[in-house]
Amino acid sequence: MISAQLIGSEGPLAEVFDVALCDLDGVTFAGTEPIAHAAQGIAEARDQGMRFNFLTNNASRSPEEVVRHLKSVGIKAKPSEIYTASQAGAAMVADDFPKGTKVLAVGGSSLATALKQVGLVPVSSALDEPAAVLQGFGPNVGWTLLAEATYAINQGAAYYATNLDATLPTERGFAPGNGSLVAAVSRATGVEPRSAGKPEPALFLAVAGRARAKSVIVLGDRLETDIAGALNAGLYAMLVMTGVTTPTLVLQAPPACRPHFIALDLRGLGETHPPPRREGEWWVVGTARARLGPSGPELGAWGTAADRLRAAATLAWTLDDDGSRLSDSDLTKLVALLGESG
Repeated sequence: MISAQLIGSEGPLAEVFDVALCDLDGVTFAGTEPIAHAAQGIAEARDQGMRFNFLTNNASRSPEEVVRHLKSVGIKAKPSEIYTASQAGAAMVADDFPKGTKVLAVGGSSLATALKQVGLVPVSSALDEPAAVLQGFGPNVGWTLLAEATYAINQGAAYYATNLDATLPTERGFAPGNGSLVAAVSRATGVEPRSAGKPEPALFLAVAGRARAKSVIVLGDRLETDIAGALNAGLYAMLVMTGVTTPTLVLQAPPACRPHFIALDLRGLGETHPPPRREGEWWVVGTARARLGPSGPELGAWGTAADRLRAAATLAWTLDDDGSRLSDSDLTKLVALLGESG
């Protein structure tokens, strides 16, 4: 079991790890917009010898569509480097049912394609008497298809979901994700689906095995899916602050969701990460330092923004593990010292 705490690296992460399992939404792009410095960080890491596989809980695109989308934001990739939640969900259903089984596909066309690729027969109505329902995100999924899923599940069909992400990052902000749509069907049927996507370990382990990696690092923006999934699979993880996770959420992260590395963006792959160390009452990372003083949390005046967040996180997590977690007012003060707005 790899410990869930911040650690340091002996050199740039792109040289320490040979393969990165990289999330997409919130890490490389947000909707149609590129994430700042993502293309640069990936290109520079590739130059240092790192190989990439791209994983996504978003089931709305095929690997070929993902490649085209990555190209539009300046990132080169091949279909063989893409693994989607649709593929993971279809594989899960195929493990439980023989080829030729009818499956109600609640999602976009890529979901139906993934089912066909594993020998299952996608259908669109409960009247087709499907043995299973597989639900994945699709921007055109509406009441009619959710109703068909409800009818099929109430008639005894097994229920699967590609993932349970409540939100999906877009260029306009966060929109309802597959988990929000799954919640509607679950409430209507009283049945919770088996989920194939993150944070379940199977997705990470399957891709890591396919890549024949010696040392793997997971790159993500979500603590409860990307980071927790990496830990569930016994892999190292780097959190990037380009998606849904705020400094407040980092400081409050429970052990099951704590990354080994934190970076502001994917340029962090080219950095050597200094390890946290204790100096008296202070937790020190690089030249940044944090402590809980007599009047509340304190941050030293020096250090990069990333190192200041790393030092603050180490302080907060240590206090939490010791049973003396930051009070709400101390948490608010520490976040303010980090410069979080809003």
